[in-house]
Amino acid sequence: MTGTERPTTADRLRQSAVAVSAVLAIIGSYLGSGAAGGTQIQNAANGALSASSTPIAPDGPAFSIWGVIYLGLVAYAVWQFLPTQTTRTRHRRLGSWVVASLLLNAAWILVVQAGLLILSVFVIVALLGVLARIFVIVLRTRPSGVADAIITDGTMGLYLGWVCVATAANLTAALVGSGIGSADGPAAGIWAIVVLAVAGAVGVLLAVVGRGRIAPMLSLCWGLAWVAVGRFTGELLSTEAGVAASIAAVVVAVVTVAVRISRGRDRSTLVSA
Repeated sequence: MTGTERPTTADRLRQSAVAVSAVLAIIGSYLGSGAAGGTQIQNAANGALSASSTPIAPDGPAFSIWGVIYLGLVAYAVWQFLPTQTTRTRHRRLGSWVVASLLLNAAWILVVQAGLLILSVFVIVALLGVLARIFVIVLRTRPSGVADAIITDGTMGLYLGWVCVATAANLTAALVGSGIGSADGPAAGIWAIVVLAVAGAVGVLLAVVGRGRIAPMLSLCWGLAWVAVGRFTGELLSTEAGVAASIAAVVVAVVTVAVRISRGRDRSTLVSA
C-alpha cells in the first residue's frame, strides 16, 4: 500500500505493540546496564560475558553500539506511527517481527541477569532468527524514501549485524561456562579462529544476499574489530583470535563494498542498454 489507505484496527494495534515493546526493551537495557543499582551484564552469570571471558568476547567499548541501535529502534517506533507510513505493506509485514525482536532482546537481558547462561543462548539464537526474517522482509519491500531507508533498513541492518557477533560471543561463553573448552587453554586459539571464520562467513552471506547493504556490515565489522582489540590489548591476549577477527572484518567489508559496486555497475549497464 502507498500509505493513503485508511488505517485499520490491526494497524493501530501493531503500531502500539511496536512502541510498547521498544519502551520495554529500553527499560531492560537500562536495568541491564546496572544504572538502577543492579548487576551489569558483563558481571552477571559470574562474569561469563565480560570482555575477557573468552577469545570471542568484544572489548568493552564495542557495546556502545547498542546506544545507536536503541536510538534507531525508537526512531522506527515513531516513524511507523506517521500517517504516511501507517498502512504501508512493509510496516505491516515487519510489525510483529519487530515486536518479537524487542521482547526477545529484553528477555535475553533478564535471563542473563538471572544467571541462566545456557537459556540465554536459546533466546539470542531465536532473536537472530527473527532478525534474519526482518532482513528478508526489508529486502523484499521498497522503502518509501531516504528517511525510511535510513530509519528502517539502517536500524534493522545494524541490529542484525551486531547480534551475529553477540550470538557467537554468547554461545562461546556458554560453552566455556559449561566446562566445554577453556578461555586460554591450548586449543582456545584454534576454536576461536573457527568461530570467527564462521562469523566472517555469515557477514559475507549477508553482503551477497543483502546486495551490498552497508548497515549489517558496519555493525558486524565493528564487533569483530573490537574482538581484535580485546585480544591484542585486553586482559585475555590471543594473537590467533586477534588476527582471525581482523581478517574476518576486512573480508566482510571488502566483499560488501565489492557487491555494492558490482550492483551499481549492473544498474548503469541496464540504464544505458
